[in-house]
Amino acid sequence: MLKPAVAAVAITAALAAEVTAAQGLRASPPLPTLPQVHETADYSIRVVELAAGLANPWSLAFLPDGDMLVTERPGRLRILRDGVLDAEPVPGVPEVRRTALGGLLDVVLHPDFAANSVVYLSYSKDIDGEHSTTAIARGRFDGSALHGVADIFVANTRSTSATNFGGRMVFGRDAHLYLTVGERQEQDRAQDPMDHGGKVLRLGDDGSAPEDNPFAGQAGFLPEIYSLGHRSPQGLAVHPETGDIWENEHGPLGGDEVNIVLPGRNYGWPIVSYGTDYDGTQITDTGLSTRPDLEPPFMYWVPSIAISGMNFYTGDVFPEWRGNAFVGAMMEGRIRWTGHIQRLTFNEQGFPITREPLLTGLRQRIRDVRPGPDGLLYVLTDENPGAVLRIEPAD
Repeated sequence: MLKPAVAAVAITAALAAEVTAAQGLRASPPLPTLPQVHETADYSIRVVELAAGLANPWSLAFLPDGDMLVTERPGRLRILRDGVLDAEPVPGVPEVRRTALGGLLDVVLHPDFAANSVVYLSYSKDIDGEHSTTAIARGRFDGSALHGVADIFVANTRSTSATNFGGRMVFGRDAHLYLTVGERQEQDRAQDPMDHGGKVLRLGDDGSAPEDNPFAGQAGFLPEIYSLGHRSPQGLAVHPETGDIWENEHGPLGGDEVNIVLPGRNYGWPIVSYGTDYDGTQITDTGLSTRPDLEPPFMYWVPSIAISGMNFYTGDVFPEWRGNAFVGAMMEGRIRWTGHIQRLTFNEQGFPITREPLLTGLRQRIRDVRPGPDGLLYVLTDENPGAVLRIEPAD
């Protein structure tokens, strides 16, 4: 784990600001009066508030009837019915360990949800009152409550750290469940093949390790590992054309990344990074950003934008945006807490072309952005109070 000298500088002004904001101790900038019209390169868009007064909303999932499940980091699952927030939380959620960046995290539906009603929740789990880790619980949702909720996977990242749980989940086209686990600010975990920290994991829908995982049956490796060398994963999505798993993660001071996750590959943390440590020193003795035997990031940001939830637009309402990636951002530069969304465009060969900032005028930390079944975009602000927003055409 971290050496004492490194641990001593791990929480500096930059990281302390992020943790303070995440705990809700920073005075959240008020959400401007909505609806509000914004101009983008392709469209005039209107931002509408669907629900307010949420405590650090973290993720959302659309039910087959168009209703929406939303997680709140303190440990509540909420539902919007016909666009209206139910006043009562959904009962049956597992007890979470709420920390600076921990709590109730992602929510995803089983691919056969219409038939089996199964919902998955990732969360930070208390171990002994002092240590915590990342876990997945599974239960059945009857439209009002969760039933039979039980853990199906508990990572071995036992730590007293309050940060870097990961917790993003997505079902791939192979019907397997992909989970990110952060390295808990204990960077050596990311290269340890017997530690879940700093990894993307590939699981069966029951939490087991599939037999065709890249390290299954290999001595000295946990069978759940799909890729390693990640830092603090924040977003996870399936590319709509290739089916590839895309992941994004926080760098330290600079070096936020988007990665196309390939089985068995090593993405380098903390051996290489485009960022520096929070005290401005190099992450490694060599100071390398890349190395031939390690996977380079598909995209990176210097300075950091505190990248967050990520998804691809596949709807018909904004045809010029089809195939674009949208990523949330919780800051701009090193000091200004100006969250926004970045729209990422690609050429015909799939290489990135532009990064267009959207919604900068809201001055809100954006935790997640998802396309809805109606072809509109839905956004969560990671504030307390936070909100569910909808992006629609202005005309």
